[in-house]
Amino acid sequence: MIAALGAGALIVTAYLVGSAGFGNASAIIYLLAFVIGGYAKAKEGITETIRNKTLNVEILMILAAIGSAAIGYWTEGAILIFIFAVSGALETYSMEKSRKEISALLNLKPEEAWRLKEDGSTERVAVADIRIGDSVLVRPGERIPVDGQILNGISSIDESAISGESLPLEKGRDQEVFAGTVNLSGALTVRVNKHSSDTLFQKIIDLVEEAQSQRSPSQQFIERFESTYVYVVLGIVVLMLFLPHYLFGWDWTTTIYRAMVLLVVASPCALVASIMPATLSAISNGARHGVLFKGGSHLESLSSIKAIAFDKTGTLTEGRPAVTDLIVRDGLDRKETLSLLGTIESLSSHPLAVAIQGFAEQEGAGLLKGVEIRDVPGSGLEADWEGNTYRVGKPGFVGKAEAAAFADGALERLGNEGKTVVFLRDEDGILALAALKDTLRPEAAEALRSLHALGIRTVMLTGDNEQTAQAIAREAGIDEYTAECLPETKVSRLKELEKEYGPVAMIGDGINDAPALATASIGIAMGDGTGVALETADVVLMKNDLRRLPYARSLSAKMNRIVKQNVIFSISVILILVLTNFLQVIDLPLGVLGHEGSTILVILNGLRLLKNEN
Repeated sequence: MIAALGAGALIVTAYLVGSAGFGNASAIIYLLAFVIGGYAKAKEGITETIRNKTLNVEILMILAAIGSAAIGYWTEGAILIFIFAVSGALETYSMEKSRKEISALLNLKPEEAWRLKEDGSTERVAVADIRIGDSVLVRPGERIPVDGQILNGISSIDESAISGESLPLEKGRDQEVFAGTVNLSGALTVRVNKHSSDTLFQKIIDLVEEAQSQRSPSQQFIERFESTYVYVVLGIVVLMLFLPHYLFGWDWTTTIYRAMVLLVVASPCALVASIMPATLSAISNGARHGVLFKGGSHLESLSSIKAIAFDKTGTLTEGRPAVTDLIVRDGLDRKETLSLLGTIESLSSHPLAVAIQGFAEQEGAGLLKGVEIRDVPGSGLEADWEGNTYRVGKPGFVGKAEAAAFADGALERLGNEGKTVVFLRDEDGILALAALKDTLRPEAAEALRSLHALGIRTVMLTGDNEQTAQAIAREAGIDEYTAECLPETKVSRLKELEKEYGPVAMIGDGINDAPALATASIGIAMGDGTGVALETADVVLMKNDLRRLPYARSLSAKMNRIVKQNVIFSISVILILVLTNFLQVIDLPLGVLGHEGSTILVILNGLRLLKNEN
């Protein structure tokens, strides 16, 4: 980019020097602009030609610029180099930015682990050195380094990185754990059952790399068009160098002159400018409205999307549990009961406990004094207060039969709504229940209605269980859903949707969504999502507003209309200039005027996308 801008400054300088009557000095400055601005693209074009054994547009640009200079039109040749250099610099920058997601994902992969020795002591070793059958110790707060089976210990495991499940899972002996997930509470001894290269977390990385290496159909078409275009133009120019002399009796000066004019007017300046200014303008417009497009190809493809797949946790929902229902036994004071429940939960940092504490604060239920609280690993909490013993936890901890019968069977009803229920009881029975749920984003339902109006099919892919998925899908207005998804399940489902609907977008926010985001035709991330999701995605909703999706699709459709207008216009101008040159109707100055004039017009048409429309 620095080289391109430097070449632009030299072009202006050369023009001013030439206007002052210093022709030789002007030519030298133009020559510097050619070398500085064109070096990178010339090197790229020559290298790719040698490697792929096929010509490309870079070669045609070089020849067109040299041809312009050869017949004395230095300014036109230099401007051609300048425009191409700028577009190449922007393309390179975009490609380098898009490669960072792999390194971001690898940074989250555990590199070391505490391996247990035969004498019971531990040693710190590289994860790559751990073998199947080894045992590792995972302390509270550490990321689990391997896929394996729990031998000893009970703990809450945050598996959001793998499954997207919003709530930690209680796991104990003989249950399976995955590398990359987080051990929240108790110490665990885990027996390794997979090598580090075969873990589920490594599969996520591999899926991202595989999806990123696949070329889109549009890119393949552009590559084929580029090669054909170059050969056709060069072939015609070669024929123009001698055929008119023999067929039409042109003198050699006229023949060579007309061939050089053809090389100039057939150079695809306007064709290149048909896309880049419009794309950059649309990207700028999107950024002002909270939608970040990482490249023009993603913006171009968005209007062709017929279905959008949504992650649930953190995308359609807030990503954290909230208390939706509090039912207190008849005859008890609601606020006092909530104070007791909130006080007991204040010992725990579990997300459900934190949500109950926050709810109690909102309701003005303060903490009680003199409450003695004990943690019961893998079960819940116990407390002693004013001579009574209390329990807080799920039905299995407080008594399944009593929990099921409480409040006319509220447990079953709330469970069918996808809610998690926590009970409070004393020696005499159930005192209260709190139902919690990862609540729907306020704008989600409105956004989905707008997408349905555009004829887009909506699908939810979630790691949550069937009941929770069904409840959220019903509340949001989702057309269809798939529950209990692992990252590879989401990828498989996306491929099925693409076969059914064509191009499909995926929107998510977690590490576990990265493979699906990379596999989808368009990957869309929420702005407050994980770094990996943000880096992997093609589009980012910076303000986490799902209502920006219909706007983004409309912007894509408008940009595609303008690009089509520009492409048709620029090709038409090239054809007209080529024809009139062959008929000797125009000379080089008029050819340059038509060529550069068409470039300016398509740029101005593209800049219309800067208009601030919501």
